[in-house]
Parts: sequence; C-alpha cells; structure tokens
Amino acid sequence: MDDHQLAAQLAEDAGRLLLVLRDGGLQGAELGIAGDREANALILDALGKARPEDGVLSEECIDRPDRLHHRRVWIIDPLDGTREYMSGRDDWAVHVALTIDGKPQVGAVAVPALGRLLLTGEAMATGRPRAKPVILVSRTRQPEQAGPLAAHLGAELRPMGSAGAKAAAVVAGEAELYFHAGGQHEWDNCAPVAVALAAGLHASRADGSPIAYNQRDVRVPDLVIGQPELAREAVAFLRSYSAKAG
Repeated sequence: MDDHQLAAQLAEDAGRLLLVLRDGGLQGAELGIAGDREANALILDALGKARPEDGVLSEECIDRPDRLHHRRVWIIDPLDGTREYMSGRDDWAVHVALTIDGKPQVGAVAVPALGRLLLTGEAMATGRPRAKPVILVSRTRQPEQAGPLAAHLGAELRPMGSAGAKAAAVVAGEAELYFHAGGQHEWDNCAPVAVALAAGLHASRADGSPIAYNQRDVRVPDLVIGQPELAREAVAFLRSYSAKAG
C-alpha cells in the first residue's frame, strides 16, 4: 500500500468509525470527546504499524518536538468540525496528510456524512467556475475581509463548517473559493491543501505565499483555496486590503 492509499484508508476508516459512534446514542460534548479520541487512536495505531519511522503531528496529541527532525511527517485531524459533528450536521471531515520536507505531498479528506472521499495520487475532476462565484467561509468566524472580497469579486458568501468540507466542496465544483482568516493550525488545512493542489487548484496563504508544514509554530493565520484565476484575483485584493489596513 503506497502513501496515498494509506492516507485514504485511514481517513475512510476513521470516518466510518465516527458515523457508528454518532449513531450509538452519545450526544453533545460526550460525543465530541469520544469521536476525537477514538478516531485519533485508530489513525495513530495504524500509522504506527504501517509507517513506524515517520513523525506525526495530530491535533489530539501532545506535540513532540522530535517531529522536526523527520523529513516525513503525518499531519492529522481525526475530526475537523467537532461542533458540526456533535450537532448532527454533515459538514465535518477527517484529515490525513503526509508532508515531506515541509510540503504537503499526500492527503486524504473524508466527508463521511456525504460519502465523499478526496485523495491525492489519482485524478480528480473539478467543476467549472460559475458567473457568480461562491466563496466559502467559516460558519462561526467569518473573516472581516470576506464581505469586501465578495463585493470585489461579485461573489456570494456561503458559510460552512470544516475546512475539509469546504475544500471538498471547491474541488467538487460546488463553490469557487474558500477563504479563511483569523487562525488555524497545520492539522486544520494540511490535507485539504494537499488534495486541492493535486486537483490543480490554487492553495496558499492570503498573501499568495505557500504554506510550510511541520514547523515549530504550527499556527497558520490565513488560507485561500480555489479556482486558480479567481484565487489569484482574491490574493491580489487581500494584499491590497491588508496594506491599506496596515
């Protein structure tokens, strides 16, 4: 099994487990805690057996500095969108990615409630941009730049949960752009960025710079994923907006 297949299997297996847990009677915070814990344990156990020499960074584990000395580091979010998962929504995801020398080379994003699995290593068809673009933003923390950006692009803003669910929607052609600002961590976007880049989409920081992974500081302040031409226009606007605000 190669790295792409392994990432896909882990994301799919964890997603299946999370669906079973949610149908098992747990609710609220108890469900969220159990989902994070059990999906994380499933993924890390399988990685420990399949790739014991690789480093790991997971949202649900204490960060181990020795990962910084590994060329190959798996970056995991076993349940991205816990709030959506607990409330019975479908916009939550499982993220499994492999970085090599800080670059997102392998990734799988499962959106289990929609039966959707995106993975690197195989061709992914993306939708065609519409005349009125759709920009996906956080359901709970919409960036202050989102309104001005939508007005500039003549776009519609649409809130959605998990970063993985938003990236999957862009790949599927259900939206043209995903914009986030206000802080994420590497596990929030590494797998979504990997699958977006593999699908031929743009993925970068809001200023257009590439995102480096397996860093000592795992915070990622902002993110743009989208159809290349529209994303470049968005990045240019966001640079200008930031310069004026500064």
